[in-house]
Amino acid sequence: MSTAHPSAPARPTARRPALLVAVLLGLALAVVIAVVTPWDLLPTPPGGRTPVDPAQAFTPEQIARAEDFVSQLRPASLTSLVLGLVVSAVFGLTRAGAATARAVARPLGGGWGWQVLLGGIAVLVVGRLVTLPLAAYAEVVRHRFGLSTRGWGLWARDVATSTGINAGLTALGMLGLVALARRAPRTWWAWAGGAAAALVVIGSFLYPLVIEPAFNRFESMPAGELRTELFALAERSGTPVQDVLVADASRRTTALNAYVSGFGSTRRIVVYDTVLDQLSDAEVESIVAHELGHVSADDVLTGTLIGALGAGAGTALLGWLLGSTPLLRRSGASGPGDGQVIGLLLFLLALGTLLSTPVQNLVSRHIEARADLHALELTRDPGSFVAVQEQLGTANLSDPDPPALWQWVFGSHPTVPQRVAFAADWVRVDGG
Repeated sequence: MSTAHPSAPARPTARRPALLVAVLLGLALAVVIAVVTPWDLLPTPPGGRTPVDPAQAFTPEQIARAEDFVSQLRPASLTSLVLGLVVSAVFGLTRAGAATARAVARPLGGGWGWQVLLGGIAVLVVGRLVTLPLAAYAEVVRHRFGLSTRGWGLWARDVATSTGINAGLTALGMLGLVALARRAPRTWWAWAGGAAAALVVIGSFLYPLVIEPAFNRFESMPAGELRTELFALAERSGTPVQDVLVADASRRTTALNAYVSGFGSTRRIVVYDTVLDQLSDAEVESIVAHELGHVSADDVLTGTLIGALGAGAGTALLGWLLGSTPLLRRSGASGPGDGQVIGLLLFLLALGTLLSTPVQNLVSRHIEARADLHALELTRDPGSFVAVQEQLGTANLSDPDPPALWQWVFGSHPTVPQRVAFAADWVRVDGG
């Protein structure tokens, strides 16, 4: 790593072009979202939409249990979110981030590269440690309600693995960004935006091959009627798969889930072993048909396009913000090419992620509804669809009626009562 003086002045970023590009890419992103998001899926049935009623999906006891669970978990989740952002702000908007970067890099010569790499890891690990008691409390709640089956050793390993992967990859990304800022001080944001967009695309392909195996073991589903039917279901959907795998999720949870991952020769259906234990074959087919709907509609590619545009726009906006002298002075950095800027970088990344969450989830809810429609049309079995949604909601302790603001910001899927009402609408529109 370079041993150049860590506070060497950096040439200024071209702020106006960065802001202009951020605005243009933001507008392009808004257009893409408006065009590709399936806003209207069904015509209004005769007599109007089916009312969304939690009592139609769950018993009073199930509703009370789910509400008890989320009432214990939601405050901890919200507190963890706020606390994490506060810690990030302390490192980014004061000289604490710069001081940390200098301190951890000093034993290795204090170069800017070590400041970014080790400073970034240190800031992220500190943030994780500060919120760790809340994560442990959340795990206690999940154990109390029977949702988690992990021992504390496995929980600690999972936390360490996820923290290590996140901190390592993020620090490497920040190292590349600062290196670009040093090499091209006025246009680094343009090069970094292109690289960020490319990484979004590459990550979509590598995730099922690199990240998933770090947390679960996968085995091919034994030959049998269900495996044969799932292959046939994929063929009818126009999205053939290479394999049907079973994930050993029961080592960690009693939750139910299935998904389709990979592309082309790596595409496979993945079913939690908990699903095979608790659902009938028809219900498994319904949940897999939903996941095949995402493949049929190219939702991963659409999400990748949206993510790439968002990454480009966000990086250009970052270029504009990191040209702000008051902001840099507050953080103790001289410019985007100064290794001591790492705390500010990570704070802006965390803030941008939080602010973009409602938009991401708005799109996600509509895409999930389209996959529900695909499942209904592919299986022609609304009874199994409703049954599996109710069992998913019960097993996963989903909030049957979350506060509107919470659902708007954090709800990535329609609620179970909304999905049950949607199925009823489909039956009425389809003619029974």
